[in-house]
Amino acid sequence: MQIQYTKAIVTGGASGLGEATVRNIIKKGGRAVIFDQSAERGLQLQTELGEAVLFLKTDVTEEAAIQKAVQKAVEFLGEVNTVVNCAGIGIAEKVLGRKGVHDLSLFSRVININLIGSFNVIRLAAEAMVKNDANEQNERGVIINTASVAAFEGQIGQAAYSASKGGIVGMTLPIARELSRYGIRVMTIAPGLFHTPMFDTLPEEARDALGKMVPFPPRLGFPNEYAQLVQSIIENPMLNGETIRLDGAIRMQPK
Repeated sequence: MQIQYTKAIVTGGASGLGEATVRNIIKKGGRAVIFDQSAERGLQLQTELGEAVLFLKTDVTEEAAIQKAVQKAVEFLGEVNTVVNCAGIGIAEKVLGRKGVHDLSLFSRVININLIGSFNVIRLAAEAMVKNDANEQNERGVIINTASVAAFEGQIGQAAYSASKGGIVGMTLPIARELSRYGIRVMTIAPGLFHTPMFDTLPEEARDALGKMVPFPPRLGFPNEYAQLVQSIIENPMLNGETIRLDGAIRMQPK
């Protein structure tokens, strides 16, 4: 599938990796619907990028809301043939910390947004994708999820985040196997250290120090590099059922 024919839902598309993905899709001639909680930023992007973009204020954990949002996306785009799941949150809390044991509700919230939210969008978007006409390669769509290197090398304090991202990695292959009969591919990207809004709160010296942990290139990743990999996955039909690390060869230490 060529990027110019992309008709995508991008969750978390109002900032960071999701925003870069939306921008690249539009730049290459595709169209996109942004699912995000940030109405201010989402509407700004919709205005800036023009009629090829629609913003929908949406919570990925809400079943009815996503059902309606997917339907609106289909109406706007004509069909949905791509999903890029970037919505997610990160926390840092030890199982046994100075203030007591890990907050169970906080653990559940991370799992609910990062893992269950991604699955919620996958299942409802896939329901719409199976109705698409297949292209010349018998494809009907591609679903791209976002995990993290924390799925493999979670650091101290990342139990919730690592569990949520490990779940995304774990469900990639079984869903890809199931949806292959419909010509729908499923892939996951596991980014390393990327310069997203969560890093903007850190001093420049701290960001530089984190970047130097990466073997090569010795810096934080750029969101557009994530978007480039999304494009490669969209355009290469043999990429299916796999998780690709996008990390500059970093392997995270315990802390």
